[in-house]
Amino acid sequence: MNPHFDTDNMVFHFRYTFQNGTIKEFRLELDRKTLNLVHPPKPVTAPQWAELRYFQCPNCVLDADRHPFCPIALNLVDLIAAFKDSISYEEVEVMITTEARTYLKRTSLQKGLSSLLGIYMTTSGCPTMEKLKPMVQYHLPFATKEETLYRVITMYLFAQYFVSKRGGQPDWDLHHLVNLYREIKILNKRFSERLSQIGLKDASLNALTILDWFAENLTFSLDKDILDDIESFFDVYWTA
Repeated sequence: MNPHFDTDNMVFHFRYTFQNGTIKEFRLELDRKTLNLVHPPKPVTAPQWAELRYFQCPNCVLDADRHPFCPIALNLVDLIAAFKDSISYEEVEVMITTEARTYLKRTSLQKGLSSLLGIYMTTSGCPTMEKLKPMVQYHLPFATKEETLYRVITMYLFAQYFVSKRGGQPDWDLHHLVNLYREIKILNKRFSERLSQIGLKDASLNALTILDWFAENLTFSLDKDILDDIESFFDVYWTA
């Protein structure tokens, strides 16, 4: 599968090479203006586990009569099928190609999948996850927890700047960011329950657990005020 960047859309090309030579590839296209998934891979017959009412998140705001399928689940059908028999600790070579650069790492399958899973979850149209969508524009595969924390807070403060610019009340103290990640944690837990019902091995489930681990630790980090280390990087702004 060639990445094919001759398109107006933003393209992510994921290539997983297993030790036995097996290769699995995924191409994601996002609309540049909306960052919505373009031409998502919809199955001819969606499985029951993709239905919205099937383990619907308790904080989900979608109406099942108008949205019969969970938008994230529907777009993950092919991904889940591709890795349903895979073990999380299998070592793979992961190559992620974008227009600007290529990322290459040998890592466990669960860590390699978490990046792809994260893009699907934020660009599929889930109202809870959509607030993280601006991060996809500057997606950083294989990010450390410190890098991810920095990117999340930067994104959120940008959002507050634009809220203020439009006459709204910005949340400079990050209170609603903590609440957002609490909502995401509920979603991750429920989605794990959804996937656990379909006889998967643990690769996809553990990739989701990695994302959930960050949701847990971000709320802890902000609640415990352990941002002091980051604050020290900016000393020059008030000591000059």
